Amino acid sequence: MSDKKFILENDKKYTWHHLSQHKPLETSDPMIIVKGKGMVVSDINGKEYLDATSGGLWTVNVGYARKSIARAIKKQLIKLPYFAGTLGTKPGIKLAKKLIELMPGFDRIYYSNSGSEANEKAYKMVRQRAHKYNDGEKHKIIYRDRDYHGTTITTLSSTGQEQRKFGYAPFTPGFVEMPHACCYRCPFSKTYPSCDVKCARVLEDIILKEGANSVGSVVLEPMTAGGGVIIPVNEYYPIIEKICKKYDVLIHMDEVVCGLGRSGKWFGYQHYDFTPDIITSAKGLASGYAAISITATTNAIFDIFKSDASDNMNYFRDVSTFGGCTAGATASLQTLKIIKKEKLLENVTLMGKYFLDKLFELQEKYDIIGDVRGIGLLLGIELVKNRKTKEPVNEMLAANIVAHCLKHEVMIGRTNR
Repeated sequence: MSDKKFILENDKKYTWHHLSQHKPLETSDPMIIVKGKGMVVSDINGKEYLDATSGGLWTVNVGYARKSIARAIKKQLIKLPYFAGTLGTKPGIKLAKKLIELMPGFDRIYYSNSGSEANEKAYKMVRQRAHKYNDGEKHKIIYRDRDYHGTTITTLSSTGQEQRKFGYAPFTPGFVEMPHACCYRCPFSKTYPSCDVKCARVLEDIILKEGANSVGSVVLEPMTAGGGVIIPVNEYYPIIEKICKKYDVLIHMDEVVCGLGRSGKWFGYQHYDFTPDIITSAKGLASGYAAISITATTNAIFDIFKSDASDNMNYFRDVSTFGGCTAGATASLQTLKIIKKEKLLENVTLMGKYFLDKLFELQEKYDIIGDVRGIGLLLGIELVKNRKTKEPVNEMLAANIVAHCLKHEVMIGRTNR
C-alpha cells in the first residue's frame, strides 16, 4: 500500500475533524495538508493553495517553514521541554517581559495553552475577585452579540454566535449579552454618527438592569472576527471605558484573533484610545508552531491575589498543565523577532489598505456584496440577496463560493451567526 493510500484510508477510519460533517467523506477523500512555505500549502496530491486563512483559524501569522522558529524550539526542547507553571522557565520569563513591553499599562502574564483556556482564567479572576470583596455578588460577565470567546461550555456561555451554541445548553450561569456593534446592521436601526454610538452606551443600561453590584466585567473582541469582521467606530471603546470605570467593571479584551499584528498593531485594542484591565491572546502568539496562550493583567488585579499571605486561600488557585511547555514561549519569542525584523506590522497596514480597496471595487461590481469591512489583514465581505433589504444569502451559497475559490487554489473562510 502506498503512503498516500495509507494516510487517506486511516484518516477516514480514525480521525474526527473539527467543525466538519463527515457523511460526505464516506464517498470522497478528505483533504490532507502535508507541507507549507510562506503563504502556500500543499495537499497530499501535490496541489498547492494560497492560504488566506492563516492555517484555517487565524493562526500562522508569520507564515510556514520558518526555520528560525523550528530551530529555536528544537534547541529548547533538548534543554528543557516542560516544567509546571508553579515555577519559572527562561523562555516564559523572557516572553513575559517582551509582551509587557508591547502593552503599556500591563504588568503580569499568566500562561495557558489555548484561547478558550486563557479566557477561562480571566473569568476565574473576575469571580475570585468578587468573592474576595463582594461576597461573590459582583460575578456577572457581560459579553457582546456576535463575539466568540471559546469552545468550552463556559466560554460558549459568553459567546454571541447562535450556530456555535446550538445544541450545547444548558450554559454556565452569570453571563449577560449586550448588542453587537455592526453599523451595517445596527441593532437600534440608527445611522452613524447621529446614533450617538448607542451600541456602546447601552452597556450602562444593562449594568443598571442587572444591578451594578452584580456585574464584574465585560468581555469583548476588539474587532469581532468570526462573528462577521466588525470594526467598532472610534468612539466605541472610550465610551465603554467610561461606563466601566463608573461602576467598577473590569474590561477584558479577547485578543485571541486580533493580537500579534493581524490588525496592523500588536494588539487590536491599540487602535482605540482606552486601556483595558485584562487581555487574553493565543493563536498568532506563536504562529501555530507550538501551543500557548496568555492572560495579561495589571498589577491592580495581580495584587488582589497576594494581599494577605496569612490567608491560605488568598492566591489564584488555578493551574494549566500545558501552560508550562517551553516550546510555546520559545516559538512566541521568535515570532516577535520576525514581526519586528521584517516590519510585518507596517506590511499588514499597507497590504490591508490595498486589499480593502480591491474589495470595495468588487462591491461596486457585484450587487451580492452588501458590505465590506476590515482593518489590517482582518477583512471580510457580507453577502446579501438584496442590498436594500440586506437579506443574507443562503448559507450554502457562501459555502459554494468558498469551494469555488478552493478549486482555484485559494483558501478563504466563511462565517455566519
